[in-house]
Amino acid sequence: QLHLVESGGGLVQPGGSLRLSCAASGDTLNYYVIGWFRQAPGKEREGVSCISKTGIIKYADSVKGRFTISRDNAKNTVYLQMNSLKPEDTAVYYCAARARVFRLCVTNLSNYDYWGQGTQVTVSS
Repeated sequence: QLHLVESGGGLVQPGGSLRLSCAASGDTLNYYVIGWFRQAPGKEREGVSCISKTGIIKYADSVKGRFTISRDNAKNTVYLQMNSLKPEDTAVYYCAARARVFRLCVTNLSNYDYWGQGTQVTVSS
């Protein structure tokens, strides 16, 4: 079974950077479309970015130009590099995987089947 574990969150000042990691076990992450999501206090979970099996990448408008999603196949890990962080980026960040059969890079959480536990990102103001 595929298991996902996020790490790398923490407290950062506005304008700072963090790199989140999504480490997989139980299966090879290259078989899956991977998405990053976040949930701010009092708000619904929203899509941040996704990367397909063939390298197609999408970003939410709110993070374009600031966040970068990538894969490290040797480490079976997907990353989210976050630069120029803003207070409104404060949220719990989750990585998720679609079922193996699916190929489309999407940012709707209903399309994802496997979820990590989340990691807290706090951007002070």
